[in-house]
Amino acid sequence: MRPAGEPGFATESYLRAKSVWRGRPVRRRRKFADDSPGGKPFGGGRDPRALGDVLVVMASEMGWSVELEQARVITEWPEFAGEATAEHTSVVGISNGVLQVQCDSTTWATELRRLRAEMLTRLLTEYPESEIRDLRFLAPGAPSWRHGPRTVQGRGPRDTYG
Repeated sequence: MRPAGEPGFATESYLRAKSVWRGRPVRRRRKFADDSPGGKPFGGGRDPRALGDVLVVMASEMGWSVELEQARVITEWPEFAGEATAEHTSVVGISNGVLQVQCDSTTWATELRRLRAEMLTRLLTEYPESEIRDLRFLAPGAPSWRHGPRTVQGRGPRDTYG
């Protein structure tokens, strides 16, 4: 049971979100007898801020900066890789710091694997906060009969259609 003087979870969450929105860290205030509910009209911290600055502070406080930077890498892939390369590739996803790129032919996958070091160096310099540490270029594979995470050992499907 919570003591009578301490705020609850909802109050704490509201105060944290409010402080993040203002761009200041969360601090508990001591209440004074002469503290008015409206505060001082011309006190410090009352100036308006640009929305972009507030969103940057909020994203870093909430821990979203890595995910936002990774989303930026995915959306800016055509500009990063070049239009000719982007026509033949698409970003599949990012897992464990590895950017996975699907190529539409094995020729493109082989060529991009050859250029992997240069592209990774550029990626690390242009998007340092994305925490991407490797690139994997996937070639198109043969169709698979596996659907789902569980499979049965065996020779697989044979002439069962006739």
